[in-house]
Amino acid sequence: MKRVSILFVLIVILLHGQGVQASTDISYKIEMLNWNEVNHILPKYTKFTVMDIETGKQFKVQRRAGSHHADVQPLTTKDTKIMKKIYGGKWSWKRRAIIVMHKDQWIGASMHGMPHGAGALKNNFPGHFCIHFYGSTTHRTNSMDLSHMLMVLKASGKLDDYLGKANPYDVINAYIAGFKQQDKQITAEASLQNIKWKPILVKVENVRISRMEELPPEDLTEEISLDVPVVVDWFIKNRGSQSFNGNIHLIRFSPADAWKVDSEDFLKENSLK
Repeated sequence: MKRVSILFVLIVILLHGQGVQASTDISYKIEMLNWNEVNHILPKYTKFTVMDIETGKQFKVQRRAGSHHADVQPLTTKDTKIMKKIYGGKWSWKRRAIIVMHKDQWIGASMHGMPHGAGALKNNFPGHFCIHFYGSTTHRTNSMDLSHMLMVLKASGKLDDYLGKANPYDVINAYIAGFKQQDKQITAEASLQNIKWKPILVKVENVRISRMEELPPEDLTEEISLDVPVVVDWFIKNRGSQSFNGNIHLIRFSPADAWKVDSEDFLKENSLK
């Protein structure tokens, strides 16, 4: 009964991106809190629950370290098994949108699924993994990882709002990140057309933009279509590496509307459809 209630709450959250009223009369609202605040809410050794947005599966973790984001470990062997199931039985660096549940707070966040570094708990997990919140940074940079940021926005119900206001270059970056993370919601929200994304995304093992020619966004305020020259490097399952050197075409219906990528042309030119 508890699982059914949680999944119902999750469906309502994903549809409306706002607080909902649970059957227990406790008002749950997903917050997008800055890392500086979360760092105090979840100090070292805090135990909390992680809920995966896509599957609804939950597992418990403990924060063990981390100064720019949370380094955490599954609490038990059972929790490790649940986490591995979320990743299809194979550890991965892919980012996933999650909700961190602690006491009476639900916080939008992002995790990857690759054990690394040291671990201290008896949980059959060889190391720790990272959870990022809004404003978190990686070990190697002083800025947010784009894919983690998009997952935090997705978990917090703010992805559509972000893409609705983004300049065309940020839309392209988010669109390609959706391919990299095999996330159909990100690619769908940046796309002009409705596409069956799952059979396409499963082919993409890795992708990056190695070059993108940009104009000052302030020069594009009145434009409603744009061709952006890019070089995109792909690694496709059972095909290997391939490169695209051409234009990504974007359209919006008025200067007040969101930029959208013409996916039909892009997918055909990259032999993905």
